[in-house]
Amino acid sequence: MKGSHPKGPGGRRGGWQQAELPDAGDAGAWFTGRLPDDWFEGAVDVTVDRDEITVIGTLTPPATDDNAAAAAQGRASRFREDTRGERMAIADEAQARYARKVSWGVKIGDERILFTHIAVPVMTRLRQPERQVLDTLVDAGVARSRADALAWSVKLVGAHTDEWLGKLRSAMDEVDDLRAQGPGL
Repeated sequence: MKGSHPKGPGGRRGGWQQAELPDAGDAGAWFTGRLPDDWFEGAVDVTVDRDEITVIGTLTPPATDDNAAAAAQGRASRFREDTRGERMAIADEAQARYARKVSWGVKIGDERILFTHIAVPVMTRLRQPERQVLDTLVDAGVARSRADALAWSVKLVGAHTDEWLGKLRSAMDEVDDLRAQGPGL
């Protein structure tokens, strides 16, 4: 399960720095057990952070040679409508259990289609050199606003630093393990 952090308070690495949340380390298993067996091919991809749980299931691609992207969109739309009531009931249960919003999506062939997801505002203070970077992206038409430029930058950094971020998460796990083994107060 990507993104889930079975460490620290609330089930997250670094949980000592955040408000207490229920442990979501078992969310992947919970959704596997809770979802109807006939909805998806194989296991679902469950990603957890402190705000959201995203559940992505794989659907069988439509048998067509004509415009695969449109066929995938149609298949996703049908699945979304056919399962809406049950997905919302499952989401309500999960939200009560994990205190996080649940977002849904599907993967069909090479298409990844999100039905719902949340956008969480993030506040930061930037000095002039950092603002100039964002303004350059806006002025060049790469982004519509500073907020879009910042989101674009975060995506770019994430795409090019997966290995480093993985090492950082492992190191944080080790710190949490050591903290858990330490003397109780």
